[in-house]
Amino acid sequence: MFYILFYKTVDNYVEKRAPYRDEHLAYAMKSYEEGKLIMAGALAEPADEAVLVFKGNDPEVAKDFAMNDPYVTNALITEWTVRPWTVVIVAE
Repeated sequence: MFYILFYKTVDNYVEKRAPYRDEHLAYAMKSYEEGKLIMAGALAEPADEAVLVFKGNDPEVAKDFAMNDPYVTNALITEWTVRPWTVVIVAE
């Protein structure tokens, strides 16, 4: 099953994330290497949200990520939600 983690970011997110970016990317890469995080990135124009796609047995895979993400713990994310995603076509 796939789960999408939606982030809403603070104003001036791109500038404010700089001190935490390396830590966030390392954290995301670890989740990717473990096969949990499938893809992730910030939305652009404006850069006010981000989307992360996870694969797992339950939504906890995405929730656990969010609760420990340096962007969340350092208050760069104003709100986050997880939704199940019913995928009907996927490249393997």
